Amino acid sequence: MRLDQVRVELRPRSPWEAMELGNALVRHHAGAIWRPWAAATLPVFVLLNAAAWALDALWLATLAMWWLLPLFDRIVLSVLSRAVFGDPPDTRQALSSLRAGGWRGALGRLGWRRPSPWRSIALPVEQLEGVSGEALARRRAVIVDGIQGHALLLSGVCLLFVLVLFVSLLSLVLMFVPEQLLSESARAMWALLTSEPPRLAQLALNGALWLAISAVEPFHVGAGFGLYLNRRVRIEAWDIEIVLRRMRARLSQAAGLLLALAALPLLAPPAAAQVGQRLQEQREQAAQQAATVEVPGARKAPTLPRVFGQDAVVDDAPFRQAVKRAYEDPLLNRSRTETRWQPRRTPDVPSPAELPGWLGTLGKLVAVLGEFGLWILVGLLALGAALTAKRWLPWMRGAAARRAQDSPVEVGEAVEPEHLPRNLAAEARRLWHEGRPRRALALLYRGSVEAMAARIGIALVPGATEAECLRASRRMPDATDRESFARMVRVWQLAAYAQRLPDEADFESLLSDLSLRFGWAG
Repeated sequence: MRLDQVRVELRPRSPWEAMELGNALVRHHAGAIWRPWAAATLPVFVLLNAAAWALDALWLATLAMWWLLPLFDRIVLSVLSRAVFGDPPDTRQALSSLRAGGWRGALGRLGWRRPSPWRSIALPVEQLEGVSGEALARRRAVIVDGIQGHALLLSGVCLLFVLVLFVSLLSLVLMFVPEQLLSESARAMWALLTSEPPRLAQLALNGALWLAISAVEPFHVGAGFGLYLNRRVRIEAWDIEIVLRRMRARLSQAAGLLLALAALPLLAPPAAAQVGQRLQEQREQAAQQAATVEVPGARKAPTLPRVFGQDAVVDDAPFRQAVKRAYEDPLLNRSRTETRWQPRRTPDVPSPAELPGWLGTLGKLVAVLGEFGLWILVGLLALGAALTAKRWLPWMRGAAARRAQDSPVEVGEAVEPEHLPRNLAAEARRLWHEGRPRRALALLYRGSVEAMAARIGIALVPGATEAECLRASRRMPDATDRESFARMVRVWQLAAYAQRLPDEADFESLLSDLSLRFGWAG
């Protein structure tokens, strides 16, 4: 591995950060990963399903596709490993790497090590280390040790994501089913998938599972590769090695200049000696000029005794005094003295006055209410519910006794405030011929709801919606009665909300059907 050309920041991370690094690499190089993945897995998926179709066992195609995943994982790992240390390969290069080393160690990956939950972190050791035999086993054990718990959790989470995506793809079909037919459609789909499903349904299931695995498996491999990189960084100190290599590269650029400077004395030793002797003479001359002062007409005398005294060589007292005076400067002194005024006697703080007794009693009462107020509120709610149980208890109980006939349940749009007419079919036909079709359909809908509720023996809440009435009608034992009631609900919804009225033939057919089912007089 060429650590000096790494494209990511290699440093010790927590296992969660390492897995996020791998997922970030997968997202950044998504095109370079999924193109060769689709090019490699899609033909194999088609061939396996064709063979399973001929054997009339399409479940074998799903099992074989899942079992061959370690071979396809090499594509993702090849792209990520090259992208970390350079440019990612194109589709042809990724597929060629699969053909070049795809069968090395395939017996173990597809054999006894296939169910291993640590497959995502063991695969980089097998593919990138370039060792085999006992050395490979030792390196695999060293890399896996310490992160096997995170790898196990990673495998479980990826499996759950595959199941969620698979169920979501199946549920996507139910999103286009009307709400009234949702439960029946769901039961039909479940029966279709569980009790001898046809081949096309099995093929659709295989395709949905292949899409779910193709969406999740690259992230599984990428997170495992992130754990592998982090483990190598912690064991072999890759981050320190990268810093040292970069330092060596910077020093190698200045090595030529350093060698040239070091070789100058060797190239011209006489000239170098002359230059050194000249520099020494110049330093001695400067020192003599600093120690003497020229006086016209007099000898040059040293000036140091004038500054430090005649005994400057053996007595340094003047120098110490100069240092002392320098430290007495306020700008150089670190310590300072502050003066503050304080009173000699501290005033006595008056003690707080005692609260009156009634105020203390009021505080205790508020504390008790705050402590037990919630229980008091719960008790009041329970008492109110017990006092009004006669009103809401029949609605909460699904099999409560039906109310008396003098207080019928009104559902939907009420036609008249009084009870239903004795001859409901004749009254509905009269309203239809008088040019009031909406009133006629409302009367039929109300009568159908009351007849349905009376037949199954329940009491519907006032203002029950059409969907609630449909759910309640499923308790009718006769399937024909349920279909007739569902037909009435659909006709009423189209008339009430879409302004789509049936023609006279459909109205007569509906009226005859309902009169026959619910015993109305024609």
